[in-house]
Amino acid sequence: MRSKSFVAGGAVIGPLVSIFALSLAAQLPLSPLGGSGQTVTPVFEGWYANPNGTYSLSFGYFNRNLAEVVEIPIGPNNSIQPGDPNQGQPTQFHPRRHWGVFAITVPPDFGKGRVVWTLKIRGETFSIPGSMHPDWQIDALEGEVSSGNKPPVLKFEADGPQGSGPGGVTVGPLATSTQDKLRLVVWAADDGTPAGTVRALSDANVPVTLTWFKHQGPGDVNFDNPTAKVSPPAGKATATATFSEPGEYLLRVRANDASGVSHAGHAQCCWTNGFVKVTVRD
Repeated sequence: MRSKSFVAGGAVIGPLVSIFALSLAAQLPLSPLGGSGQTVTPVFEGWYANPNGTYSLSFGYFNRNLAEVVEIPIGPNNSIQPGDPNQGQPTQFHPRRHWGVFAITVPPDFGKGRVVWTLKIRGETFSIPGSMHPDWQIDALEGEVSSGNKPPVLKFEADGPQGSGPGGVTVGPLATSTQDKLRLVVWAADDGTPAGTVRALSDANVPVTLTWFKHQGPGDVNFDNPTAKVSPPAGKATATATFSEPGEYLLRVRANDASGVSHAGHAQCCWTNGFVKVTVRD
């Protein structure tokens, strides 16, 4: 197997190479884009503080394929170390760049620790370290600097727990079968303000866009309403999901505010993930 890993033996390659430099290098395109047959690279987006004193390390990915959706199951080819190889990372990778698709919560005393996400695909290995290096602190919860825009708030029950930012909120497991449709209801609230002062003056009160993905699971998931819009300040949207195979699944709904997918990704301030655990029987 040809390796393009950026971490070896638990130590950073090269005595003068910092985690910051490694993270930056790993997020640059390493091969040309193509319709299919290309690789997927993990991306470290940065870290942010949580209200309870813990911290979140946010990760995304870059699928170089223009059309191919890539599946990499949890295991030797898709793992996070140290600890449980499954720490909430995706197993399904959609084309092109996807920002902040999950976050790993670390304790208040994490300090100079790090976690490493490794993907092995098509004879190549890509590893990216996540740490609390000061250069990688992001404003995922506190609001975008120029406009004060904060990410949407999501919840899956009217009076249930809520969350915002890449780590978002997780519920479940829900139960269903391959013969049934699973009803999914999500509530979204937002200030209606996009990132950036120019757009804030012209595009206020743009709806929140909700998009559903299969995040983990052994089979295909089809959503009857994969994209919906909720107008601020608050509202709810409903979708149904069907599953091709039994097993354990994790669904993700991404809530983008008025900043849009592209700007929100770069700003790391303006979207929220919601996760639904689902157990599917025959």
